[in-house]
Amino acid sequence: LPEGDRYSMSYKYMISRLAIMMGGRVAEEFKFGKENITSGASSDIEQATKLARAMVTRWGFSDKLGHVAYGDNQEEVFLGHSVARTQNISEETAQIIDAEVRRLIDDAYSTAKAILTKKKKEWIALAEGLLEYETLSGDEIKQLIAGHKP
Repeated sequence: LPEGDRYSMSYKYMISRLAIMMGGRVAEEFKFGKENITSGASSDIEQATKLARAMVTRWGFSDKLGHVAYGDNQEEVFLGHSVARTQNISEETAQIIDAEVRRLIDDAYSTAKAILTKKKKEWIALAEGLLEYETLSGDEIKQLIAGHKP
């Protein structure tokens, strides 16, 4: 089902989505070096942060915070200090929320890094194929990864 049609998502699915969202940044670092990364992954990083924040503040996916919802929506919690006044969240709780969001993002980054390290040959073949052909079908991607020209 498309994400918009899902009524609920599993923790495992959301963790996988976070790793996927961090994959672009990791691939850039591998390809160009950390000092030459671009803002190209900014949208993915923003979406990953929103998802991680919702996991912590809306869906209770934090052992440190428990099964409690903080704020009526992501935007309120994202405002940090203003949410503390409107939702009676202490500064300490706001700091824990930020730390838990950071932990989820850092874990996703590490997962993406491990996967792209293990699958280096495949993602380089895919990247080179996209540069050469611009668009690829699923079958063409499989051929490239197998070492064949589409």
